[in-house]
Amino acid sequence: MGHGTPDNMNLAGLLQMLVMVHVRQIICGSVRFSIPEEQEAGILVGSLSKHFSPPYQLLTQEYLWMDKNTGNFYTTEQKMDREALCPEETKAEECIIPHNAIVGPSGDLIQFPVIIKDINDNPPHFENSEIHLSVSEDVTVGTSFLLDDQAQDRDTGRNGELQYHLEGSDGVFSLTVEKGPVIMLVVQRALDRETQDQYQMTLVATDCGSDPLSATVTLTVKVTDVNDNCPSFSSDSPRSVTIPGDSPKDKVVAQVKATDPDLGPNAAIVYSLSPKVSERTKRLFRLDSHTGHIRLTQDLQSDSSEELVLKVLASGHHCPPADTQVTVSVLPTASQEPAIKIGFIAEHQNQTMVLPENQPPTVLAVLELGGDSSFKGTSLTIEGEVPFILSPQNGKYLLSTSKPLDYEMKSEYHISVVVHSPSAEGFVSTRSRREITVLVVDVNDNAPRFLQSHYQLEVEENNQPGTSLLRVTASDADSGRNGRVSYRLGKRTSTIFKMDHVTGQLSVSVSLDREQQDVHTLTVLARDSGSPPLESVATVSIHVLDQNDNAPVFLTPHFIFFIPENIPPLAQVGKVGVADPDEGENGNVDVRVVNSSGPFVVDNTQGTLRCTTNLDRETDDRYELHLLASDNGRPSALTSTARVTIFVEDVNDNQPKVILPNSNLSCLIVSPATMAGTMVTKIYAIDEDSGLNSEITYTIAAREPAQHSSPFRLDSRSGNITLAQSLLGKDLGMHHLFIVVSDGGKPAPLHTTVWVNLLVNETMEPCHLDSVPRSLPYRLAQTPSEAPICEMEEGASRSAQLILLVGLGTMLASICLFVVTAVLYLKQKKRRSQQNKRGHIEENEIPLRLKEKYHSDE
Repeated sequence: MGHGTPDNMNLAGLLQMLVMVHVRQIICGSVRFSIPEEQEAGILVGSLSKHFSPPYQLLTQEYLWMDKNTGNFYTTEQKMDREALCPEETKAEECIIPHNAIVGPSGDLIQFPVIIKDINDNPPHFENSEIHLSVSEDVTVGTSFLLDDQAQDRDTGRNGELQYHLEGSDGVFSLTVEKGPVIMLVVQRALDRETQDQYQMTLVATDCGSDPLSATVTLTVKVTDVNDNCPSFSSDSPRSVTIPGDSPKDKVVAQVKATDPDLGPNAAIVYSLSPKVSERTKRLFRLDSHTGHIRLTQDLQSDSSEELVLKVLASGHHCPPADTQVTVSVLPTASQEPAIKIGFIAEHQNQTMVLPENQPPTVLAVLELGGDSSFKGTSLTIEGEVPFILSPQNGKYLLSTSKPLDYEMKSEYHISVVVHSPSAEGFVSTRSRREITVLVVDVNDNAPRFLQSHYQLEVEENNQPGTSLLRVTASDADSGRNGRVSYRLGKRTSTIFKMDHVTGQLSVSVSLDREQQDVHTLTVLARDSGSPPLESVATVSIHVLDQNDNAPVFLTPHFIFFIPENIPPLAQVGKVGVADPDEGENGNVDVRVVNSSGPFVVDNTQGTLRCTTNLDRETDDRYELHLLASDNGRPSALTSTARVTIFVEDVNDNQPKVILPNSNLSCLIVSPATMAGTMVTKIYAIDEDSGLNSEITYTIAAREPAQHSSPFRLDSRSGNITLAQSLLGKDLGMHHLFIVVSDGGKPAPLHTTVWVNLLVNETMEPCHLDSVPRSLPYRLAQTPSEAPICEMEEGASRSAQLILLVGLGTMLASICLFVVTAVLYLKQKKRRSQQNKRGHIEENEIPLRLKEKYHSDE
C-alpha cells in the first residue's frame, strides 16, 4: 500500500493541525480597554465576557492576568510604566499595548488593545543644576535674554505641560514664556555692577497635573562691568609731607592714591604731574605712573627751608583727569629736628603696620631717636588717648598695644609720636613728631544677628504656590567675607518652604491647608562666610488662617434607625453625626430635614433626630428622609446631604380579627356519615401586627354540650376543625365551640373570641341561630389592656383581651365523684346559679347558646 506523495502528506498534516487547534484569529477593532499606568495588583481592567463566550485564556500575562471563567482581567504585581512601555510615543496621544487571548469553546484567537493612560508620575527635570548668564550693567530696562536650559517632563497631556516662574528675583528680573516654549529673562530694573555684581535666583518648572510636580534650577546672573566711573583721589591720599634737607636719592617722599570702582581695564589709572608744576619740582621729583609713588631724583643738600608744590593728575579711559596737590616741606640740614627711626616687628606694608583684631598686648615696633649729641635728654611720648604705649628699654622704645584691638569699634589708628626735650626755662618743649599708622585686620568674631529672634505672620490657606511670606534680615558687624551673610532653613523644615539664601526671602511652594496643619514653625539660620563660619538662629511661626473650603461631612452617607411604633413624641430617634474640619463660623454646622413630610426634626444642640408625633407601624412602617447640613461660612455656605431610613418596629397593639366565621350566629350542618379525620370547617383570623405579635393560636375555651367528650378537634395553629371520631347517635344535635383566638405578643398576648356552631343532623336544610349562646360560668382573665369583643347580632363589635381560667369545672366534678353527699348539694347550687344568672350576663362571662335555643328548617 502506498504512502502518498510528500505534498499530500504536508497538506494532510496542515489540515490536521488546523482541525486540532481550530484557531481563528480575530482582530477586535471595537474591543478596547484602558487603564492608568502604575496601578497596584488586582485592579480590574475590563472583561471579555460582553464580547465573547467562555472559556478565556490570556496568552501574555506579564502585566495582566485573566479569569478563565468570567473573562475579567486584572493587573499583576508587575506595574505598567507608560514611559517605559511606549518610549517613542511618550508624548503621543495614546500608548497602546496589544494582548492576545483564546476565547470561546472553539478556541478563537483574538487580539485586543489595552491603552495605558498617563498619570502625573514624572516630575520635570533640568539637564543642568545651574544656569549662568552674563548681563552688562548698562543694559536697558525691558531687555530680554533667552534661557536655553528648559525643563523636560516625560508625561503627556496636561501632566507634561510646564509652567515657569522665578523665585528670589526681588523685582530686578521677571520671566516671560512664549510658545515653543521660549523662556525669556526680562530686566525690570536698572543694574549697577558697583552696587551688586551678581544675582542668584531660582527658576521653577511646574507641570499642570492635578497634583503638580516641580523642579528647580539655580539661575545666576553676573553683571559685567562697563566704564561708567572715573578715578578719584581717596581721602587718605597725603596732602603734605616733610622731608629732611639731606634726604637721599630715590627716597619715597609720598604715595598718592586714586580709585576707580570699575573693573579691569576700565579701572586702570595713570598718574602724571600737571604741566603747571615748576621746573625745579620736576627736576627734584619723579612720579610712578602706575603706583603713584613720588621719589627724589637726587640727593638733597639744603641748608634752608623750602616748600615745593606737586599737582598730581589721575587719568582713566574716556574720563577727565582727577587732581590732588601734595606740598613737600624741605627742612634745612642745620636746623633738623631729631629723627625717629622705626624698626618694624609686626607685619607692615608701606610704612603701615597691620595687626589682626583681638590680639593680646603685642609689641609692634622698636623706636629710636637718631641725630647728633645735641639731642641728648630728649624722650619719646605718644600724644592723645590711643590703646598704645611706649616702653623705654636700653635707650630705645618699644611700641606695643595696651589692650586687644576691636576692628568693629575702630579699624585704623594714627599714632602720633612726639619728641620732647627740656628747654632753657626748664619746661619740656616739642621739637618734632612722627605719625605711625596701624591698620586693624578683621577676624570673624561676630556671628550674624537677626533683627528679630522670633518672626510671626498669618497666611490664609489655599494661597497661590510660590507666594512670598516674609523677608528675614540679619546683620554682621564683621567686614568683607566675614560679614557676608547667607540664609538657609533648618534641616527638619518641610520642603514646601523655600528660602532665598542671598536675600532671606521666605516663600511657600504649595497651597497651605489649615485642616492639615494650622501652625508651621520654621528654623532660619543666618551664616557668614568667614573661616570658620559663624551662624545664628531665628524661628518663624506661620499661622494658617481658615477659609471655608470644606463642606460638612456626615459620619455616613446613609443613616439607618430602628424605633418602636409607641415611641413618645420628641423622643430621640438616633444620632446624626456631622463634622466640618473648618473652624469658627466656617465649621459651625446646622442640619435640617429636607424633601420629606415625615414627623421628624433635627435637634442641632444634641446632634440627634427626633420624632414629633405618635407613629403607627400598621400605617407607615418605614420613612425615607434626606438631611441637609450647611455651615455658616463666608462668602458662601457649603452643604452636604445624607439619606436616612427609619424602620418602625412593631408593638403588639392590634388584636386578632376573625374573618371566618363571619358571625357568631353562623351555623354549619355536619352529616352523621362524615368520616373521622375530615375537616369540617376552618377558623381564619388575621393580626395587623408583625412577627411574634402576629402569630395566631386557636384554643377551645368551652363546649356545649359538655356532658361528654366532643367529637370535634381544633388545630391550634391552622384553625382547622376536624372530626376526631365517627359520629354516633348521641352526637346528634347542636354543638357550640367557644374559640379564643390569641396572638403571640409580649409581654402579654391579645385575644379575640368567636363562636363556632355545628349541627349534626341528617337534614341538608340550612340552619341558623336566632341569638348568641348564653353564658356559662367560665371567665377569661383580663390584662390591663384587654377588653371583651363579641360580634353581636346587630353587627356591633367590641374589643376584648381575655385569658381563660379553666379547670374549675374539672375540680368540681372530681369532688362530686369522691364526696357523694356533696354532689346533690352542688347540683342544687348549680340550678340556683343558672336561675339567678339567666337574665344577667356579667362583663367577662362566656356566652353559650343553650340547646333549646336553636332550631332547623327540617
